[in-house]
Order: sequence, then C-alpha cells, then structure tokens
Amino acid sequence: MSRIRTVGAALLALWIGTGAVAQEAAGSGLARFEEGRFVDRGGGAELSLSLSQGVPWRVFTLTDPNRLVVDFREVDWQGADAEEIDRSEAVADMRVGAFRPGWSRLVAALAKPLALDEAELRVDPQDGSAALRIALAPVNQAAFDASAGAPRDPRWDLPAATARAPEPSGDGAIRVMIDPGHGGIDPGAEAGGINEADLMLTFARELRDVLLRAGGYEVVLSRDADVFVSLEARVALAHETDADVFLSLHADALDEGIARGAAIYTLADEASDAASAALAERHDRDDLLAGLDLSGTDDRVAGVLLSLARLDNNPRSAALADNLLGGIRNAVGRVHKRPRRQAGFSVLKAADIPSVLIELGFLSTEADLDNLQDPIWRAGMAAGIRDGLNAWALEDAALSRLRRQ
Repeated sequence: MSRIRTVGAALLALWIGTGAVAQEAAGSGLARFEEGRFVDRGGGAELSLSLSQGVPWRVFTLTDPNRLVVDFREVDWQGADAEEIDRSEAVADMRVGAFRPGWSRLVAALAKPLALDEAELRVDPQDGSAALRIALAPVNQAAFDASAGAPRDPRWDLPAATARAPEPSGDGAIRVMIDPGHGGIDPGAEAGGINEADLMLTFARELRDVLLRAGGYEVVLSRDADVFVSLEARVALAHETDADVFLSLHADALDEGIARGAAIYTLADEASDAASAALAERHDRDDLLAGLDLSGTDDRVAGVLLSLARLDNNPRSAALADNLLGGIRNAVGRVHKRPRRQAGFSVLKAADIPSVLIELGFLSTEADLDNLQDPIWRAGMAAGIRDGLNAWALEDAALSRLRRQ
C-alpha cells in the first residue's frame, strides 16, 4: 500500500508538533541551514536537510510544471547553494529563499513526475537540531496530477493586513501602489553579483520618498523587504489598499542581443512583439517555479464584467504609460528605441486600476547596469516618474466626466 496517505496525516502532526520545539529554541534565533543533498534514489529522489533547530513545515507537489514545494517557519539559508545541494537528475531546477515575512521556501522543478512517498522531520531531544527527509517515488503523470495540489488556503501567501495604507485624508491624494518586482526566493535577472529584486526594492523606496515629498500622494509598497510575493497577491493587495494607480518595477536581462533604456508596458492579450511575449511568459513562469499556480478561472458572467471594466480602464492605463514615458524622457533623456509596449503580464490584470509595468533598464547592458546602481541617475528617474504621474492625474481628472458611469 502506498505510504502517501500516511505521510499526509504525519505532516499535519509535524506542522503542529514542531512548533513547541521552535518556540523553545526561539532564543537562538532563526533555524539555520547547515547542509543538504537532493540525490537520486531507487528510480526516484530523496531530499535531506540538516537544520540548527526544528521548525514548523509542510510539503506538497504542484503541476504545470511539476514541482515539489517545502515551506518552513523560518530558515536562514545563508551558505546554501541550490546548485550544490541538487545532485539529482530528477530535479531540473531548485530555489531556496525567503517567501514572505517569517516564512521560507524550497522549490524543486521536477524533470519527471515524482510523488511524495515519505516525509519526516526528526528533532534531536538533546540540542534541538533537526533532520528533514523527503522521499519521492516515480509515478506516471496521471497519478502525479491526482496527488498534487496546493494547500487548502491557496492565498496563505497574501501580505498581512498590516500592509494596508492609511485611509485617504479627504484631500484628494492619489494612492499609488509601487510594486518592486521579484524578491525572496525569486531574485529576478542577475548580472555581476547584482540582482533585479534588490535593485527594484531600492528604487521603489526612493520613488516612494520622492512622491511623498511632492505631496498629493499616498504610497504603498507591495513588498518592503526581500520576500517573495506572488503575482496574484500583488494585484490583490492593490485592491485591498484601494490603490488608484499600480506601478510594477522591473529591470530585465537579455540572453542574446543588446537592449538599452526604459520601456513601459500595458496589458494586452496579444503582445506587441516577440520579445515582449517572451518577457511576460518568463515573469509568469518564475511565479510558477516559486510554487504558486495562477490558473484561477472566472465564470462567464465575471469574465464579461471584467471585460466591461477594462473598456474604461485600458485607455486610462495607456494614458498613464504615455505620460510616464514623457516624464522619464524629459528627466533622463534616453529611453528604449521602442519604449511603448504591450504584453499579457499577470501583474497588470487589475480590471479597475490603471496599471503599467516600467522596465527601468537592462542588467545585461553595462550602461543600464551602471545607471541602476547610480543614486543620482535613480533620483532623476524617480523625478521623471513623479512628473509623469502629475501630468496623468491632471489629464485623468479632466476626462473623468466623459467616462462610462
């Protein structure tokens, strides 16, 4: 008889039972990663991790692409090298890192369908150290699909309600959601030891300060730390905080060719070019590899209502992009040779919030990489975005009486 059912019951006990151990060891700080291996074993694979102390944890599998997800409360991954840990031919890619405040995640993209066979975390009663072992057994794709599934609460990763911005003061302030792309387990593009997630968080904080100093703006960040926030959660948070504008910040890298300068994307079913389509697909796939599914479907009525909402919202997003581009061009001069683009980014799919994705530059281009690390250049870029927002707000207010009621 398969042990998968037994594992499911054991996981619940471990999820609750290790909490006492973690609390007793709280004085020692976070659980620390000490060593780990992911190896092939008997046609399947086996993951073993050594931690400095026991922590609550859970494990599950997801499909499309097939992957193993292990969550922890919370692990310091310093010194962990995913490529060094992964010695298994059955694992195509592996990531570890922060997932949300207080939580860490390990995700392994599987090269073939492997279902959970055994899972246990043993805590040493003497020193509190812990050893995690997860065994995966080969199955066909149908069996993998049948046993896979996210936790019962698929929105457990949403930012806490404390992230909500203060209520509007009544002076007509515009609430801007600034969304620094990537974070935590998903560093985004990387070049020369610099990653997109860190650069975008730095710029997001600087842009927030510029807008607050300008007056007339309230600002919320989708993340204000190096943590992972899913694409779905970013859009949900924009709604929860009643954002008037959504600005997603990115700095991509190209494997081939050279691209330079800022570009601004708005949502479209059909991408404006092949590069834009590939970029949107890559960003969405990063979210899947971080362990989340974005495949929620709307019923027909909801779909019609969303389409109607976008009839009004899409022109506002396009006007926002045009004004932002004008402000950026005036502030920093050079922009991308084709700076206005469209693609099906999931993060832009709020039907009632004007939303754009700002590609600040390309880490694969030395000049852009230098600019993104230059605080003076970033200050100019932030001022350009501020000026573009100011211009859009005036135009949008003037056109508000003409909109569909």
